[in-house]
Amino acid sequence: MQQRPHFFRSRLAPRWARHTALALALVAGLSACSSSKPPKPAELGPNVVLLPVRQVWHTSIPALKNASIAPQVLGQDVVVAGADGTVVSVNAASGRENWRAQVGSSLQSGVGSDGRYVAVVTASNALTVLEQGRTLWSKPLAAASYTAPLVAGGRVFVQTADRHLSAYDAQDGSLLWTHRRESEPLVLRQQGILRAHGNLLLAGLSGRLVALNPDNGAVIWEAPIAAPRGTNDVERLVDLVAPSARDGDVVCARAFQSSIGCVDVAQARLLWTTPAKGSVGVAADAERVFGTESNGIVQAWNRTDGRKDWSNQRLQHRQLSAPLVLGRSVIVGDSTGLVHMFSKQDGSPLNRFPTDSSGVATAPVVAADTLVVLTRNGGLYGFRPD
Repeated sequence: MQQRPHFFRSRLAPRWARHTALALALVAGLSACSSSKPPKPAELGPNVVLLPVRQVWHTSIPALKNASIAPQVLGQDVVVAGADGTVVSVNAASGRENWRAQVGSSLQSGVGSDGRYVAVVTASNALTVLEQGRTLWSKPLAAASYTAPLVAGGRVFVQTADRHLSAYDAQDGSLLWTHRRESEPLVLRQQGILRAHGNLLLAGLSGRLVALNPDNGAVIWEAPIAAPRGTNDVERLVDLVAPSARDGDVVCARAFQSSIGCVDVAQARLLWTTPAKGSVGVAADAERVFGTESNGIVQAWNRTDGRKDWSNQRLQHRQLSAPLVLGRSVIVGDSTGLVHMFSKQDGSPLNRFPTDSSGVATAPVVAADTLVVLTRNGGLYGFRPD
């Protein structure tokens, strides 16, 4: 049997059901569900620019619609996808396309890539892998998947809505192993956590950060970020949501509308958790963890012990993206398409600038010294310091 490579040697409509994984209830935006009119967003006031930024390029892909899509950074490039099955690789320095491909089916989630292989999941629950823009293979999944596949070490890892985690050979699509966990009646229709750390595969499973052996799917340890509570399935939903944040051996994550916490992966030790009411993931540096709460408050916690460091209430009720830490700033997008920059030291505003009015779709990313922002309508924008 050929020896497998080191894990990271490769380049890097809700409905209740009780019986089958295929009929799991899929919940999107529970935090926004309400019969009353949403509160009016806070007034922003004048924009005082303390950190000048200019738009250096703009390109477009088809709209994301309801697909669970997040950009994938690969060195100088960003790989993105539209809901119609279009997959595009863009050079972040220039905004020029490296290649554009069509999967031939609408997408459910993506994008995962190691620079050679690109993986997405279609709306018909098929895991599809491309190589240099050409479809290499496609395999049916037993359930939906709303988390982007992870491609690493010549393998493609997929987490499905029935709480199964599977590994496939990236070259031919052969199934290598499947880890099965007891299913729950509800899952979130948004990106969960699936990432690698050294020779570990890290996954968010039912409120726990779980470390697995990527060669066979065996669980090595688990760290509880949140535990199910409440009297009904909605209240007990504690899925971990992307993005998670890594600084050295410390990985921090958010449990949906419940808490955030940090784990020392090298020591397999939960460092701390603290209550937090948010629905998107977090960012972190060596000093702080940053998050956006469901009411629009931008919050910073001390990374060592989870104490609140600062909060900014200027963006209340603006439906914020997860944050990005970049230089001396923490950056978030809102549902009107504005991008906001705050000082990571004290939360004071540094700048804000527009994209399009469809709203920022996911946490901004950085590649080739360029801030890249993706909107719901498929607008892809590159910004740099002025």
